[in-house]
Amino acid sequence: MSNKTYDRLKWLAMYFLPALGTLYFALAGIWGLPYGEQLVGTITAIDTFLGVILGISKSKYNKCSQ
Repeated sequence: MSNKTYDRLKWLAMYFLPALGTLYFALAGIWGLPYGEQLVGTITAIDTFLGVILGISKSKYNKCSQ
């Protein structure tokens, strides 16, 4: 994975997905939007998956660069 791809995915996992999940959950409660728990659960699962993949990638990179 290139550094650019890693950085973009890291930004997505650290900032965008948690913010998106929080925003939708709050708006779903205020406005009665459908599937609040299901969408936030899905976003959280995707975010967790990305975190694990990025952690593995960083670990492999650190082993190779030593």
